[in-house]
Parts: sequence; C-alpha cells; structure tokens
Amino acid sequence: MLFFHGNAADTPKSFYDFKVKNLKGQDWDLNQEAGKVTLIVNVASKCGFTPQYKGLEALYQKYKDQGFTIIGCPCNQFGYQEPGNSDDIQSFCSRTYEVSFPLTEKLNVNGAQESPIYSYLKESQPGIFGIQMIKWNFEKFLVDKNGKVVRRYSSMTKPEDIGADVEEFLKA
Repeated sequence: MLFFHGNAADTPKSFYDFKVKNLKGQDWDLNQEAGKVTLIVNVASKCGFTPQYKGLEALYQKYKDQGFTIIGCPCNQFGYQEPGNSDDIQSFCSRTYEVSFPLTEKLNVNGAQESPIYSYLKESQPGIFGIQMIKWNFEKFLVDKNGKVVRRYSSMTKPEDIGADVEEFLKA
C-alpha cells in the first residue's frame, strides 16, 4: 500500500511527500530519499522486459554512491506477470539478477485501486498525447533531487539509455 502523508486538504508537492510500504510490509517515508535522484519503475518477474533488472542494477551500482537510487514497484496488472508474494519476489530478484535496490510491496499503477504515488507520477509526466495510464511493466519515471518528476520512459527504454539523464540531474 502506498499513501500520501499529510491531511486530505494537502496536495503533494513532491515525490518525497509520499510514504510506501517496502517489500517486507514496513512503512517507508520517501522523504528519507530527499536529495537523491530517483528512478521509479513498475517491475514484474515474468515479463519480456524482466531482463531489464540487470540493467537497472548496473545503473544503480554505477550511481548509488553519487546520490542516486532506484525504487522497484512490483505490479501484477499486466498479464499477471508478477504472481508471487513478497518472499517470492525478493528471492527471484536476488537470485536471478542480484538486485540490491529497494522494492516496494506489490501495487497497482492503473485503475480504481491505483496507488496515489502512481497517480502523482502520471499526472506529473503524462505519456505521449497526454495519456496518463501505464502501458506495461518497466515504465520508468526519473525524479530530481527536489522530488520533481522530470522524465518518463517507456518500457522499451533500456536502463543503460538513461545514464546520461541520471548524470545530468546528479550534477544539477
């Protein structure tokens, strides 16, 4: 479950105004990530794009000591490609791709049960023609050090093609 912390009259001004549950079900205040450039990705273990985990981990390892992080958000909305529970997801990511970046618990990125953080991301950076829905697994959003959503990438964009943008926002 992901949620905005603050009262209902407040409008989130930043990505860092949200709380999420990590893969272990523990509360995680994203304000703890403030000041970092963050890539948030809806992920799945049984998708044609799943090998992107390797590129995501390489990107994370390259820039994590410079103020960069990745947050993977498991999602089962696209072809039921993330069917496992939290332990299954963690085991798969660790064993298969040696993923060390943090993961949230499973969430929805579209529809009536959509997580508030994904509503915020999509409103901040709509897709082509202003479309806000997430089309498939491994769509990516880049958030700057101030919590502003600055880029959106399709599932087709490989993590290694995002490095220049990460560097740009790390220097800003």
